[in-house]
Amino acid sequence: MERSTKFEVTITGTHGVVVPTQEAQPFLDKGHSRVALKAFFKGKEISFHGKLHKRNEEVLISFGKRYQKELGVTTSDFFELQISEDTTEYGVEMPEEFSAVLETDEKAFELFKKLTNGKKRSLIYYILRFKNTQTRVDRALLICENLKIGITDLKQLIKIQR
Repeated sequence: MERSTKFEVTITGTHGVVVPTQEAQPFLDKGHSRVALKAFFKGKEISFHGKLHKRNEEVLISFGKRYQKELGVTTSDFFELQISEDTTEYGVEMPEEFSAVLETDEKAFELFKKLTNGKKRSLIYYILRFKNTQTRVDRALLICENLKIGITDLKQLIKIQR
């Protein structure tokens, strides 16, 4: 698996990080715009997934407020980042609970697989927001039921249909 060296970055704007071209280019050359990332600051380490965005001559990743808070950095701090090849199927780790529900509902799983990659990731991130296992299972079941009645709109997929 390809992995960059650790490199120093800081937040630009409210949530962007400029990735040095020499660190990002090997991944972009291989068609890996979605990557796994690790951020390091004062003995803390967090892992997350992201996309390398090429804008003009710069490569950027999004480093939202949630990650900033989790790592303990502000826009004036410098911290280290490391890029790795993303080996996940959906560009983010699938929560156990969602995976288990999809495995037990073949029709819903087939419909899930037909969604765009972005919709799949959005639903996975939605499930990941919940800390409670039972809530995750309940939300996964709701999504599966909504898929089976033909709903594909993200906002409607996460709502109880009446």
